[in-house]
Amino acid sequence: KFFSLNPDFYDEKMKTKLGVYKKNCGLKNVRMSYGHDEYLYQVCVQNKTTLPQQALYIIRYHSFYPWHKEGEYMYLCDDTDVRMLKWVKDFNQFDLYSKAAEIPNKKELIKYYKGLIDKYFPKVLNW
Repeated sequence: KFFSLNPDFYDEKMKTKLGVYKKNCGLKNVRMSYGHDEYLYQVCVQNKTTLPQQALYIIRYHSFYPWHKEGEYMYLCDDTDVRMLKWVKDFNQFDLYSKAAEIPNKKELIKYYKGLIDKYFPKVLNW
């Protein structure tokens, strides 16, 4: 019902498979909704994290299920996206519903994750 109120609904280009995009333009050039994934990705990039590219892809695209779970939008992917897809898929088994049966030790978790933060991020973060 509300799609008809959007002027793009009547734009023939928007009704094509590629819409406003070029084939293999790269996911970094695709406009997606801004959520927790993009927010954390931007925090990492703006603070010059030393996380590897694979980790940044996992952070940015782990909720983009049509891509990594259903194989959609491959025609928009560039070579880097295709190489990184394996890492996002591998991570997926640890995302959502992968909770432990027992509550982990809070002190151990804090120590472990504080070490990772210290390793990959500057002491002061810009939010």
